[in-house]
Amino acid sequence: MEYLKISQILKDQPVGKEITVKGWLRSVRKNKSFSFLVLNDGTCQGTLQVIVDADAVENYEEVSSLLIGSCVRIDGLIVESGGKGQSVEMQGKAVEIYGKTDESYPLQKKGTSLEFLREKAHLRPRTNLFGAVFRVRHQLAMATHKFFDQQGFYYLNSPILTAVDAEGAGEMFQVSTMDLANIPKHKDGSVDYSTDYFGKETSLCVTGQLEGECFAMGMGSVYTFGPTFRAENSNTPRHLSEFWMIEPEVAFMDLEGNAKLAQDYIQFLIKHTMENTSEELEAIDKFLGFQAKQNKEKYESHLPILEKVRDTKFEVISYTDAIDILNKSGKKFEFKPEWGVELQTEHERFLSEEHFKGPVTVTDYPKDCKAFYMKQNEDGRTVRAMDVLVPGVGEIIGGSQREEDLGKLKQRISEMGMHEDPLWWYLELRKFGTAPHSGFGLGFERAIRYVTGMSNIRDVIPFPRTPKNCDF
Repeated sequence: MEYLKISQILKDQPVGKEITVKGWLRSVRKNKSFSFLVLNDGTCQGTLQVIVDADAVENYEEVSSLLIGSCVRIDGLIVESGGKGQSVEMQGKAVEIYGKTDESYPLQKKGTSLEFLREKAHLRPRTNLFGAVFRVRHQLAMATHKFFDQQGFYYLNSPILTAVDAEGAGEMFQVSTMDLANIPKHKDGSVDYSTDYFGKETSLCVTGQLEGECFAMGMGSVYTFGPTFRAENSNTPRHLSEFWMIEPEVAFMDLEGNAKLAQDYIQFLIKHTMENTSEELEAIDKFLGFQAKQNKEKYESHLPILEKVRDTKFEVISYTDAIDILNKSGKKFEFKPEWGVELQTEHERFLSEEHFKGPVTVTDYPKDCKAFYMKQNEDGRTVRAMDVLVPGVGEIIGGSQREEDLGKLKQRISEMGMHEDPLWWYLELRKFGTAPHSGFGLGFERAIRYVTGMSNIRDVIPFPRTPKNCDF
């Protein structure tokens, strides 16, 4: 018999055809002479109901006694269904049991908290909610590659191991093969890295940007899409220690072109996902509404917000104007808006949700709150940086035009107390055929969190890595 996935069965509805299905039981309703098995195989939100007659299946008693989560193969006939909410069902002819569950199986029909499911991250893909979330994640990844390919970009795999603190923040995970109980040191007490595997201090990368710039200076337009790591001790719904970043770098592009590219990318992501995972987005939205009701909280669907961002032209304002708008708003913020200080999430959300009532890009930030590689403006106080703000979360993309002037770049590195030596190759880009160029970064999990409406970033990555948590 031909093996078909449930997504294909529900799409093609092959009535009258004998086929094989495989999956996990979502429910079992047992009667003396027949039973209803509800099967899901992870390919879609939908399930397939299978009717098993006692006189048609040899191992009926064993099959009808199976518990939720058991895995089976079923051969049978697809027929039209008279049941509510389904167009086809299967009449089971033979059932092979791959794996049983017992009463200790944690994913029962009763409501289960998201926090509990994080402790069972190896099983949560079997739930309706997380099946939906990770199918959306897949489509967002496919949309990313499709968008940049259509724009003429080349996909670059940047290194995960690095000797450079590209952000200058020092929040990096060190990598070493040295005996941690007997670390070699110099006479002054500093670590002697010459005996280590790479012969120098090495860490997990915080960004693929610098390597992306190298390739943009030879191939024009590239993008990286890979894992990045931050040793920031943040226990919030917005932070992870290990996450994925999408970072395009483009030669001959200024900040205005960079902002347009970011807008087009965000809108493409939303459009593609709404077209390809509408059932998943609606299922997640329904769950979030139910969860809010259980907690006696107000809930407004995030789907209309997505539609607005997808269809609305992004406003563009300077950081200085943003500070002015915030201070004149009359709104009391927890953190007072001050020129020279990075915008807080509450400021970003006010600008996008209340003032502009739509997406907005803020440009030209003070140089003292931005990274060393950003192009300096002629005023000596600001840099050609940008943050893209969207209703619901605030910042979703950060980027800048990169400093192509070698002298200014070296001066900025010195001002920030950084060392030039590890960046020798990066500096040579400005020495050998420098060119204007720009790029940005999008935290992939933050994009997934935004599109799905999930409140905690730990629920949009398969196995979250956070402070004191590295299970699975």
